[in-house]
Amino acid sequence: MGKQAVALALALMLWAAEDNSGRLHQHRVTSTRSPAPEPGAEAQIIPSLVEGLHGPRDWYQKRRPELMALWTRILGKLGPAEADRRWFGDIRQARILETRELAHYTRVRLDLPIEKDFYQHHLLLLPKGQGRGPFPAVICWSSTTPDYQAPEQWWGAWLAEHGYVVLTSWSFIRYYRDGTTYHTGAQEKLYQRFGHWLPMGKMVHDAQREAEYLRSRREVDPKRLGFIGFSLGAKAAVYVAAFAPEFQAVVALDPHIAVNGGTNWYAPWYLDWLHVFPDIPTPEHTVLSLLNPNKQRPGFEHDHHELMALAAPRAFLLIGGSQSEDRGGDSDDLESWGYVNRAREVYRLLGVPEKLEYVSTNQGHHPNGPQSDPAWQAFFGRWLRPN
Repeated sequence: MGKQAVALALALMLWAAEDNSGRLHQHRVTSTRSPAPEPGAEAQIIPSLVEGLHGPRDWYQKRRPELMALWTRILGKLGPAEADRRWFGDIRQARILETRELAHYTRVRLDLPIEKDFYQHHLLLLPKGQGRGPFPAVICWSSTTPDYQAPEQWWGAWLAEHGYVVLTSWSFIRYYRDGTTYHTGAQEKLYQRFGHWLPMGKMVHDAQREAEYLRSRREVDPKRLGFIGFSLGAKAAVYVAAFAPEFQAVVALDPHIAVNGGTNWYAPWYLDWLHVFPDIPTPEHTVLSLLNPNKQRPGFEHDHHELMALAAPRAFLLIGGSQSEDRGGDSDDLESWGYVNRAREVYRLLGVPEKLEYVSTNQGHHPNGPQSDPAWQAFFGRWLRPN
């Protein structure tokens, strides 16, 4: 990438950070399919997470446990129940399908036993000619359109050529047991086996299984693990950052961070807002009733600024594809700043404000671009520090 393009990207980042540092309002609800249209939400301030706290101790002993309890109720669980552990075996028992030697890395196509009867497709990229390691490693998840191999071209080749081990994959809702997908009932198969465990929660556990596999390899430094995803993969990244402490640095590339804005967090294959779960302690027994407990007030009381805050003090980068006021679609636009600014209050309380970044671009809903590429490359270079 040329110096001019890098300078432009840095200038845009500085402009966005300076111009939007005071935004605290919720995102306008533009998704026509949202079960909660919430007119007037954009006039409501996103609730503060540090109000009444006097320091990091209050965060760790009071507010953070409250948020963990709430989001555990939403997701159902953060991992399989004890009785369900029988479905999970040795993740190291990979099926190697193909090995190819490329100029700068070895490319291994393999299947991993995410569950004992569910082998998920992956690519493993191992650096060549860059020493013996151990290397930092990054898990890269695709979106809802291409398959698990697409992240090799988006980010994986560059990472492998610059001293990272890479594992590319996709969410189980793209390919699950018996070939089911999000269109053909993958989430129902999940509930049948595990009960109340939302697809977003299962995605976190799958990423943790992948991390377990990487940590078992001698090429990988287990203390330097990262995660990056685009669109669907970026949605997973938000939850991985919050609930998978194995990862020191996470990049979410255009997830649309607002839980009720322009995208479909409400869908059955994500947070399944309207499904009735008897263990949810509200009269409606739905995820929606936990996110929006006061229906008389516009806007949600709970949102994804809470998840970004739960990631602290680990490093998190949100990349948005729109610099419009309200794009009305999947991209993170200027209204996403409010959620970042609220989460940054927690990072600031903990003394690490530099570990939460938002890079606002105008490149659209794409996994790559002249503004986003320097951002995620520099981010991993800073927080995972390849040799």
